[in-house]
Amino acid sequence: MDGDGNSSKGDMTRRGIIGAAAGAAAGAAVVAPALAQAPANGCRIGPAPHAKGPLVFLDYDQIELDAAYDQSSYAPLGGQIQARRASNSEEARRRLGEPQRVSYGPSAIEKLDIFRTSRANAPVFVFVHGGAWLNGESKNFHFAAENITTAGAHYIALDFIAAEAANGDIRVMAEQVRRAIGWVYKNASSFGGDPNRIYLCGQSSGAHLSGVALVTDWQKDFGLPADIIKGGCLLSGMYEMKPVRLSARARYVKFNDAMEESMSTIRHLERLRAPITVIYGTNETPEFQRQSREFAAAVKAAGKPVTLIVAPHCNHYEVQETLANPYGWAGRAALAMMGLGKA
Repeated sequence: MDGDGNSSKGDMTRRGIIGAAAGAAAGAAVVAPALAQAPANGCRIGPAPHAKGPLVFLDYDQIELDAAYDQSSYAPLGGQIQARRASNSEEARRRLGEPQRVSYGPSAIEKLDIFRTSRANAPVFVFVHGGAWLNGESKNFHFAAENITTAGAHYIALDFIAAEAANGDIRVMAEQVRRAIGWVYKNASSFGGDPNRIYLCGQSSGAHLSGVALVTDWQKDFGLPADIIKGGCLLSGMYEMKPVRLSARARYVKFNDAMEESMSTIRHLERLRAPITVIYGTNETPEFQRQSREFAAAVKAAGKPVTLIVAPHCNHYEVQETLANPYGWAGRAALAMMGLGKA
């Protein structure tokens, strides 16, 4: 299950903060996660009932923090949504045809799928999938290709190594994602793309990896333009690794101080050059909500352009599904980012 809810009362506006809500989020205290609820259908939401243990991070004990980084605790039907995403991706391939699959790096996993738009010299939309850094395949994230290509951009879904195959080092994953983006820039003209209009989108752990790419020193590290990425759309991500390191995810991500530092996007905002949109749902885990709010507030405080969108009544998996709809929370934001629709 992808590792990568507290429904709000009243109507939510399509555009969440930058002003009031972001500022408030930056200074607001984090509310302790509610005790697990067991609705009539038997689906528990939140951590399992337990006696409160010693605090590990903010007001979380270990059980609560682990649950806050485990989607199954807050989206118990997530497996069904993921199965739907896979079947929707299969339907997208039936409608659009199989994508062009090419290698962007030396290892077998380093491949990407290209769905072309009919427009010439079109923008390029690069999608980085989630999966708790443990799983996920590009073929199961083709579901949004039709929305993006119909609007006039190429849709590219990446495959990359998983954390366990990388011996627990998520920096290897981040490096492959950056290598793929560099390949897109150098080869965009080969599939009718505009190398000067590359946009990045990621979901869950893929939003984390996308955030790292957005604060990469492209000129120094790759000899590429510093502003190679023209915009970022980050869905339900993680941007500070300290609490993640304290959670059960540390069982398979071999965090050390250097990894925590380099993989915490929020600590490197001086290198952020592209405007970004941050999206999360009100039925996500409390940590995925807090991470998004505080990251957006930090970007704003750094004087960088950011928009925060709060999707009411959406859990972690439902947010990503909206990317396939031009009128959905993520789909509308993605098209607006590329100048292909209204915000």
